[in-house]
Order: sequence, then C-alpha cells, then structure tokens
Amino acid sequence: MAQHQVRRFCRQYLQLEQVLDFPDGEVLREEATQEVLYDKLFSDEGAGALLRPPPRYELRILKELVARTEAAIVDWDEHGISESLMSRLAHLLSMSMPSEVAAAQQRCHVSYHQSLLEGKDEKDEAQITVLESRSLISHAGTTGLRTWEAALHLGQYLCLHPSVVKGKRVLELGAGTGYLAMLCARYLGAEHVIVTDGSEDVIENLPDNFALNGLQGSDKISAMQLMWGPGSLGTEAGEKRGEGWIGREKVDVVLGADITYDADVIEALVATLQELVGLFPDVVVLIAATERNRATLEYFQETCAKRGFTISNESFPAPPREQQEGPFYNDFMPIHLCQLTFTGVDDGGKG
Repeated sequence: MAQHQVRRFCRQYLQLEQVLDFPDGEVLREEATQEVLYDKLFSDEGAGALLRPPPRYELRILKELVARTEAAIVDWDEHGISESLMSRLAHLLSMSMPSEVAAAQQRCHVSYHQSLLEGKDEKDEAQITVLESRSLISHAGTTGLRTWEAALHLGQYLCLHPSVVKGKRVLELGAGTGYLAMLCARYLGAEHVIVTDGSEDVIENLPDNFALNGLQGSDKISAMQLMWGPGSLGTEAGEKRGEGWIGREKVDVVLGADITYDADVIEALVATLQELVGLFPDVVVLIAATERNRATLEYFQETCAKRGFTISNESFPAPPREQQEGPFYNDFMPIHLCQLTFTGVDDGGKG
C-alpha cells in the first residue's frame, strides 16, 4: 500500500497536477519514503531534475510535503525530516520566483504515465512527455499548447484497443501537443502518424516533443499544418502553399480529440472529414469530444448527419479519479468517443 501511494504521488507530480494525493502521514514520516521522493522528484539527478517542473509548483508541493510529514511525526527520536528535502526547500525559498502571469506563459515538461502499458515497455515506465503551457485555457486562444482531457481519454481507449492503430497509417486532426500521435507512434505500433494542426505555432513546437519521446528524425511520425474546410485536402495549389495535402499516401485511421468545442469550426471540420472519406472510403474516423456545452455537441452531431455521417458511440466512461493510475484527468465532464461512418448525403444535405 505504501509503495502504491508513493508511486501514484510521483506520477501526479510529474504530470503537474494541481491537486495531488499525498501519501498517508505514517508513510511520509518513514526515512525510506523521503529518500525515494527526493531521489525521484527533487534531486539533481532523478526524473525530477531531467523534467524539472516550474519552481513555483515545486516549491508549493515541497512545502506541503514537508508540512504533512512534520504533522505526522509523533516521536522525533524515531522519525525526522530528510536533510536533502529540507536543503532543496531552503534553496527554493531563496530563489526569485517569476510572477504567476509570467509562469503561466512558460512551457514546461509534463509527463503522462501510461499505466495501461505497464510491463509492455522495456523499462516498465511507459510515458509521454510534452512541453506544454499547462495553465493556459481555451479562451486565451492557446488550446493547442496543452493536452486536454479528451486526448488522455482517447489514449486510454487506444491502449486497451491497440488494434485500432497497430500497423495502420494514422492522421490526427487538431493534434495540439502531439500527445495522441506520439502514443500511437511510440507504443501502439502505428506504421506512420501524420500530425496536423491549423496553428503554425503548434506545428513549430512539435519537434521538441518528438525529441522528448525518442521520435526525432523517426520515419514513424511527421507533422504538417492543415487548415480545415472545403478543398483543404484536394488542391495541388493549396499543397504548394502548405495549406493542403492531396493524399499521396494512404490513411487508415483518422483521430481527433477535443476538436469539437467551438461551434464556429464545426462546419469546416466536418467538410474536411467528408473529403477524407472521399479519398479513403475505408478510413476509420474516431473523435473524442468532451461535453462542455451540450448545444455545441448536438450541432456537431447534426452537421455530421447533414454531411452523410452516422455516429456510433463507444461505451468507455472515464474511470473515477480515485481509481486512476496515470494519466490523470477530470471525470466529472462526459467524454464521448464517436466513430463516424460515411453513409452518403441525402437530398436535404447538399451544400
């Protein structure tokens, strides 16, 4: 039980979770526990150094960790606080911290542990690490600079059903940090993954994330800018401008996560999906949509129907937060896994 609590806490810390499940006090006060936490998270040699979180975050968590440990100590002759932890805390307290506003604009390392792949990776520590702006939110216009819940949820589904992408050529729409694409390329056996996004800034950031996951220069993954809308895939002129792709290579699977949140882009998105099934009639389209606004989700469903798609929903609820072992994500908003099948446009769906 103690080992499980420590392992889960470390995974949450490296994912930069704002609310962590600290080990119980009787676990924290043990010297062995403190040594493990220091080595893994706060030393200059462990994962905590290689993937050092922002100093404001590290200071907040370490202060709470020390306070909880002190509160759990009954006999100071038997237990104490690690000198290493206290030394690191003193160092952080002496640092000049950036403002909260400045810190929110900085990209930082975030590691998402893949608990469903334990034992399948050579080090039994399967994870996807990305540089992302963890604090930024959608209304700031920076949705592609962080990893959203639907991507984590769809990734869990694919870990349980790797045959969806194994040996397949995959195209991801609105890829953002590239989390899903890298999961498919590194761990799930995809033949090749084309990572696309409409933001030039997002595309420029992807090589850093590829390198963090051992995919720099790999022939299993590539990135390109793709703007949604009619003709985005099918014009040679658009391709020469970097705006399109005419399907020189087959695509077997199309993935998208949290790409239906804005009603203003849904028509363009579904038009692109329609062109994709026109190029590749047997393509599998799987979309993960977080239900933040029921009206927007219904508009996506209605637009799909008008464009000739039927939607089947995969039954795959998010596990309760207390049962998650990594990655960690909110379970209070429904996330719909929608498989789209093109059945043809009826007379009322023209245009």
